[in-house]
Amino acid sequence: MRLPLLALLARGPAHGYELKQDLEQLLGSAYPQPNVGQIYVTLGRLEKSGLIEGEEVEQSSRPNKKIYHLTDAGREALHAWYEETADEPRVRDEFFMKLALAPRTGLADQIALINKQRRQYLNTMRDLSKLSTAENRDNRISQLLVEGAMLHLQADLDWLERCQEELEEPE
Repeated sequence: MRLPLLALLARGPAHGYELKQDLEQLLGSAYPQPNVGQIYVTLGRLEKSGLIEGEEVEQSSRPNKKIYHLTDAGREALHAWYEETADEPRVRDEFFMKLALAPRTGLADQIALINKQRRQYLNTMRDLSKLSTAENRDNRISQLLVEGAMLHLQADLDWLERCQEELEEPE
């Protein structure tokens, strides 16, 4: 959440609720909606670390609000983020740990685990399909997010099929 908030502040000053709305509008309902409390906690941490500065703004009929803007250090952190590549190998996959450990513990059947995970992926794909045809139709960023998630799920389903084939073969 830290770096996306910095990215939004690169456009100009904003308060926490505006940032929440910007994220929701940009990503649509396919992306887990950020909690406004989480946003304000993150903004506080960013301010403490010197990446943003906040300024109290008086409002006549409402409580004061705090407007945040990016500092030079925040802009540098953002540039560094854009320069990094996303390297997230799935070798520390929790499901795979369950699958690998199941025969050693005797507490779960590997094929039952695969089938349960497959149902979960298929349900998630169905939910994403509904999102892609609903309110996100005109939001290209949201559509790309949904499409990417569905492609990952399809790869995961293919991998589950491969695991099942391998585990059902007699040794």
